[in-house]
Amino acid sequence: MNHSISSEQTRPLWVPSSASIKGSHMAQLIERVAAEHATGVTDYASLYRFSLAHPEAFWNSIWAYADIRGEQGPRFSEAWPDMPGARFYPEGRLNFAENLLRCRDHRIAIEFANEAGDRRQMTYRALNAEVSRVAAGLQGLGIEPGDRVAAYMPNVPETVIAMLATAAIGAVWSSCSPDFGVPGVMDRFGQIKPKVLIAASGYCYNGKTFDCLERVQTLLPELTSVEATIIVPYVHSVEALPESLNAVLWDQLASDHDEPLEFEAFPFGHPLYILYSSGTTGIPKCIVHSAGGTLLQHVKELMLHTDLHRADRFFYYTTCGWMMWNWLVSGLAVESTVVLYDGSPFYPDGHVLWNLIDELDITIFGTSAKWIAACDKAGLKPRESHSLDSLRVMLSTGSPLLPESFDYVYRDVKSDLQLSSISGGTDIVSCFALGNPLLPVYRGELQCRGLGMNVEIRDDQGKVVEQQTGELTCSMPFPSMPIGFWNDPDGQRYQAAYFDTFPNVWSQGDYAELTAHNGVRIFGRSDATLNPGGVRIGTAEIYRQVEQLDEVIESLCVGQQWQDDERVVLFVRLRDGVELDEALQQKIRSHIRQHATPRHVPARILAVTDLPRTVSGKITELAVRDVIHGRPVKNTTALANPEVLEQFRHRPELQS
Repeated sequence: MNHSISSEQTRPLWVPSSASIKGSHMAQLIERVAAEHATGVTDYASLYRFSLAHPEAFWNSIWAYADIRGEQGPRFSEAWPDMPGARFYPEGRLNFAENLLRCRDHRIAIEFANEAGDRRQMTYRALNAEVSRVAAGLQGLGIEPGDRVAAYMPNVPETVIAMLATAAIGAVWSSCSPDFGVPGVMDRFGQIKPKVLIAASGYCYNGKTFDCLERVQTLLPELTSVEATIIVPYVHSVEALPESLNAVLWDQLASDHDEPLEFEAFPFGHPLYILYSSGTTGIPKCIVHSAGGTLLQHVKELMLHTDLHRADRFFYYTTCGWMMWNWLVSGLAVESTVVLYDGSPFYPDGHVLWNLIDELDITIFGTSAKWIAACDKAGLKPRESHSLDSLRVMLSTGSPLLPESFDYVYRDVKSDLQLSSISGGTDIVSCFALGNPLLPVYRGELQCRGLGMNVEIRDDQGKVVEQQTGELTCSMPFPSMPIGFWNDPDGQRYQAAYFDTFPNVWSQGDYAELTAHNGVRIFGRSDATLNPGGVRIGTAEIYRQVEQLDEVIESLCVGQQWQDDERVVLFVRLRDGVELDEALQQKIRSHIRQHATPRHVPARILAVTDLPRTVSGKITELAVRDVIHGRPVKNTTALANPEVLEQFRHRPELQS
């Protein structure tokens, strides 16, 4: 399906100043590459081409520019360019934690806030000391390189400390946010068999506090691999732990240790993180990421594409169960201040995160597309209620950022702001397309493909297409490709997940197109793409139109098999007091027909009180598609609210 570029998309919404360009990491790298390689690299387009044509020189330049601590070894790669199979720096060695703890002065490393009004700061010197203490404590518990340390934790400083301590001694980190129920935790941690479990005593959300100790007591008899449990008092004090936990309190862990940490270098490909797929189509995949690949990719994205500097205060609204937490924490490698927040982004009201920007002088602010749309729906106008003087970059991910959300940010948030929609995934713990401090921002577009990422759009036959929608793919190895999946010794599940569609080419599962500006537009997951009459439609194209209507808070769209074809079914969550009568249905259909195409108009529109979401907050279309077709949902423990699926079951409107 072709998408014409309208006049509204040919005019940039924001253009970087010459001063900001000159001071950017990207401009400085261009100068360095041009001087060292005499390649004629003068701008982003030529640097991008260089990164694909000369991968060894490019990635070596990233290593040098970011001053990565470690040894590259004699070889850049092994089995190049096999996908999967290629390995970066096969003899290279480094320590991930050392690279995030290079700063040891009194600058602020972590700013912490929660919805209850608690505030904490931690300097880089204090962070180093705490990581050293906890690393010694873990070693005292018998943790060795390769052992798994699992965290059932909110987004608090202790979680960052525990991760760095785990990485420092070569163990493998994995985390779930505390709003996961016991079955969801077991679906994840049960597969990787952790030796240590770190858990908070509780957490707060939306004005309520929740006790986690009872869940931990339920969890431990099932998680038989755990030999030691560490409890972090949070939200409420813990006077004494239940004997059944056989646990130690956080502050008691190696409390007398005051020696500085000595970092051991591990192989570049040594496992660092185990992250999890959403699990909505079955038990979650356990995706193993390497220390070197994660570090190299993250410093490239944070320094060059996000233009993160030492003086920046960097925030992303995330939980410890989403890869954006891992991405955020890597901001320590740039010696910036990382801002953590625990709580609801709408408690006590929709101003809470905007308040945080002003209170903590946040310069780079990251959030989800859904949150931006919700602020717009709520009529919030931060440019009128807040100063936002410190804010220069706003990031969005989690789902496609609708063009109307671009309008909202530049109209009601701040006009002089780089708004960067970014897209990647847990699969690569990083991005395929993201921001760029050298380039304009165009409405509805991600600014560029990432350096070193040979991102191409392919049609169903595997042919690379230009300015047409298709499958987002990557046809060159990149450092943050997973090591593999846990418990997948022959790599068959890993191969099937990304390489079966197009051999030797990574297929991400996103429906996208490259634009005339060499930007990217994302239309949603390709496995949720609609296909009425044989014409592929991205669900984001429908959401864009429906959610412009004041009556609709949010929506979900699926394809229903019907009479040897597929018809579009739209579910809407309406504002209080609004009914889905014939007039509103007609208004929705007319708006979609007028602003999209007749193909986008749903055959059925049904009202529901809520939509199913994963624990990380993403609306899941696949679960609804299974329900309306009478198929079992493979893993309801991946959902934060599985009970809402009953609203979609046995709807008479779907039988005619």
